[in-house]
Amino acid sequence: MDAKDILGLPKTQFPIPQEKKSRPPKEPQRKPDGISREVYALTGGIAPLMPSIEVSQLKKRPPSDEKITWQWLPFTNSARKDDLQLFHWVRVVNGVPPTGDYAFAKYNKKVNIVKYTDEEYEKYLSDPAWTKEETDQLFELCEQFDLRFVVIADRFPSSRTVEELKDRYYSVSRAILLARAPSPADVAGHPVVKEPYNMSQEIERKRALSMVLSHTKQQDRKDAEVLAEAKRITESRLAAKGAEEPDLPPTAGAGAENSEKAMATGDIASPSNPSAVPGTSVVMADNASILASLRMLRVYLRSYALDQMVQAASSSAGLRTIKRVEQLMQELGVNLKPKVPTKAVCAEHLELRRDILALLNLQKQLQNKEAEGSFHDSPYSEAPGTPKRSNRDQDRPFMPEALNFGADRLGKNNQKRKGLQVPGRTSEGAPSPAHKRPRKLKASDL
Repeated sequence: MDAKDILGLPKTQFPIPQEKKSRPPKEPQRKPDGISREVYALTGGIAPLMPSIEVSQLKKRPPSDEKITWQWLPFTNSARKDDLQLFHWVRVVNGVPPTGDYAFAKYNKKVNIVKYTDEEYEKYLSDPAWTKEETDQLFELCEQFDLRFVVIADRFPSSRTVEELKDRYYSVSRAILLARAPSPADVAGHPVVKEPYNMSQEIERKRALSMVLSHTKQQDRKDAEVLAEAKRITESRLAAKGAEEPDLPPTAGAGAENSEKAMATGDIASPSNPSAVPGTSVVMADNASILASLRMLRVYLRSYALDQMVQAASSSAGLRTIKRVEQLMQELGVNLKPKVPTKAVCAEHLELRRDILALLNLQKQLQNKEAEGSFHDSPYSEAPGTPKRSNRDQDRPFMPEALNFGADRLGKNNQKRKGLQVPGRTSEGAPSPAHKRPRKLKASDL
C-alpha cells in the first residue's frame, strides 16, 4: 500500500522519459592575435567595449641606432612681444634638441587694422555723430578683439549698436584707403572698397531673420501651402504659354537665360531630323517651369540651378549620349561642374553642352548617310568587272538563274514544236518578223 491507495487516487504509470536531443558541440573559438590568454579568458569572447587595435596599426618601434630622450628645455614664442621664456618637455633624438620657432606660434593670426593720424581725421573722417575719442576707442577695441563686434559692442562705453559700430569702422577704413591711394583704381579690388557696408540693409536682414525664426509651426505650414499653390499656378501658366507660342531658334546674343533655355531643349532641329522640332516646345516648357520654381525660392545656389538645367537638357537624350557628352568634355579638359559657377560661366557651360549635343547629332546623321551610300555601292549588290547596266536593264525585274534555265529549255522545246507544225498555221509562240527566215521560192511563184 502506498500513498495513492491511502488517498484513493488512481494509479498511473510513470511517464516515459523523453530522450534529450544531443546538441552539436560548439566549435572552440580561436584566440585572436594580440590578446593575452588571461584577458581572453576573462572576456569569454565577448566584444570589447572599446574597439581593438590590430598589431599592424600600432606604432612601430624606433630603430635601435636612435637614442630618444625627453628633456625639460626652455623655449620662446615669437607671437609674444615680451620675450617670455617658458619650459616644456621636448623629444630629443641622439642628444640633439630640435631647433626653430615654437610649433604653435603659427596659429597667432592678427587682423591688419587701419590706423590714421590727426590730420587725416580732421580732413577725411569728421562725422557729427562720432567724436574723435569714440573713434579712437573703437579702433583700439577692434585691434584688441580682432573685429569681434559683438564683444566690442559689449565693451564699448557708450550705447552703440553692433550695426553702428560696423558702419563707423568700415566707413573710416574705406575713406583712409581711398585717401592714401594714388588713384581709386589701385584700391578698387580691396574688399572694403569693392563691397561697402550697408547698415540699413543689415538691419533689415536681421529683422527679417528674427521674423522667420519667431514663426510657429502652423505659420510655416501655411506658408508652405501658399508657396506650393503659387508654384503650381505658375507652372501651369508657363506650360500653357509655351504650348501656344511658336518655337523660335535661339540666337547667339540672347543672354545667359536664353542660352540656358536653348540648352535645355537638348534636340537640334534640322531638315533630316523633323522629330526634334515638336519635342522642343515640351522641353522649353519644362525649362520654363524650372526657372519659375527657382525664382520662387528667391535664394538658391547657381550650381543647383545649373544642375537642374543640365538634367532638363539631358532628359531628352539617351544615356549613351550623356556619357559621350561627358567624355568629350573631359577630353577637352572641361570640368563637368564649373568650379566658379558665375552667371557667365554657367551660360558658357550650357552653350558648350548644346554644341556638343549638336555635334553628336550631326555625326549620327552623317553615319546614317554613309551607311546608306555604302549599301548601294557594296560588292554584294553588283559583281566587280560587270558592265554597267543601262536604265532598261535596271527597270527589268530580277529573275533567278534557275528560272532563266527553265525559260531556255522552254524556248528550245517551242522551237522543236514549230518544226512539226503544219504550213500555213501560225502558233502563239511564233518568232517576230525581224527574226523570221526567208521562204524558199516555188514554181507557182514564177
